[in-house]
Amino acid sequence: MTPTSRRRFLRDAAAASIAATAGVGVSTVASSSSTASADGSRRYSTFHGARQAGVAEPADKAVTIAAFDVIASTRAELAELMRAITAEARRVVDGGDPVDAGLGAPPSDNGVVGPTISSRQVAITVGFGSSLFDDRFGLTDRLPAGLTPMRIFPNDDLNPAECHGDLSIQIGGEDRDVVLHALRQIARVTRGGMQPRWKVDGFASNPRPSGASRNLLGFKDGIANPAAAEFDRLVWLDSTSPDWMAGGSYQVVRIIRMLVEFWDRVSLNEQENMFGRRKDTGAPLDGNSELDIPKYAADPHGSIIGLDSHIRRANPRTAETDASRILRRGFNYDRGIDLNGNLDMGLIFSCYQRSIQEQFELTQERLADEPLVDYISPTGGGYFFVLPGVHDATDWYARKLLS
Repeated sequence: MTPTSRRRFLRDAAAASIAATAGVGVSTVASSSSTASADGSRRYSTFHGARQAGVAEPADKAVTIAAFDVIASTRAELAELMRAITAEARRVVDGGDPVDAGLGAPPSDNGVVGPTISSRQVAITVGFGSSLFDDRFGLTDRLPAGLTPMRIFPNDDLNPAECHGDLSIQIGGEDRDVVLHALRQIARVTRGGMQPRWKVDGFASNPRPSGASRNLLGFKDGIANPAAAEFDRLVWLDSTSPDWMAGGSYQVVRIIRMLVEFWDRVSLNEQENMFGRRKDTGAPLDGNSELDIPKYAADPHGSIIGLDSHIRRANPRTAETDASRILRRGFNYDRGIDLNGNLDMGLIFSCYQRSIQEQFELTQERLADEPLVDYISPTGGGYFFVLPGVHDATDWYARKLLS
């Protein structure tokens, strides 16, 4: 595709998507939490707001995280790409009847979710990788201070084809088809400006019997997240950051394969000691319920909860490590079998923080060589800056950066 045709593609795509949005109406109410509708199904945040949806809300049941290489060649084309993504994301979140594209034209909607798009069925979260801030778009001096390529840690086995990316899109919802519908709609109008680099699909299991969801090692996952009242301190960037970044966050995505066939041959006692929690209830080994706080001070030598257990290393619960806590989201994935006939499944680890280096990386360094590394193998992912929200119908992703 030539630069001229690419520019025309993006401009036409943005215009078509804006027209489609105009046909169904646009809400400007800011919201950062999901609600339940009369039929009991989940409703996600309205599209507009100071912060993007998909971060503060509880984990979705279905998620797709995709990274893209931007093939737009100028800053103006990058701005057109972001307007096109914004317009289509707004349309699939707000819902309504697709615009009739006319006789002989491809339909404006793929029809996967039927003739009418229900409103607020998905949360869409857009981010930038460090590679976008190279000399292609004149953004080298705007690189966020905490945004780097994803580090390689000692126990990683990374596949380069599954790492990094100029741009990330996370789409979450209750149903797999609704998530895929949104991804296809965005891909449909942006092919001239970006192309997929890698994609991973995940799901969150229903709580059994209650509380947090379980990962594919059978343990409850994400119990000790910060409370919502702590998000401003630990998750969101504020007005001390550059204006175009305020309201954003840093996201880490890690695709972690679990060697489940080996894990399933390990004794229950050993499994629980590796995590530091009971497998049935999720309680710490010195407690009775999953929300009990481990009593590390009363167990300084790790007689009950080992000093090398996952929960103790990840969150030692000391004054010195308090500021390194992260907002953690985990999703299971299943990719079938590998070339050797082994089950290929695991965890999509995603977390949000104000500083990757002072939060995620410090946590990851504490986890180096923990016993669990014999049964897990990080294979991909990336670091991304989650953009602030789109404030109103005249705004678009990264407008303050690119205007």
